[in-house]
Amino acid sequence: MQFLVESIALSTLGGIIGVLLGMGGTWLAISRLEMPFALSPGVILLGFSFAVAIGVLFGYFPARKAARLNPIDALRHE
Repeated sequence: MQFLVESIALSTLGGIIGVLLGMGGTWLAISRLEMPFALSPGVILLGFSFAVAIGVLFGYFPARKAARLNPIDALRHE
């Protein structure tokens, strides 16, 4: 459960940072090209959702596999 909460927190934070960096980069490029800046909430939500989903999936499956291991066997392989 701890790994799942950690992967949710990290992927959410990463998604927020990614959205902010994407918006900032887009604004910078658009201001140089002298075009109007229009935000699409659907595209922002889609990108954020993918970031969170990938973070949770790639955090959950290794944690589930590690939780099923015998601690003695897991330490022996290090």
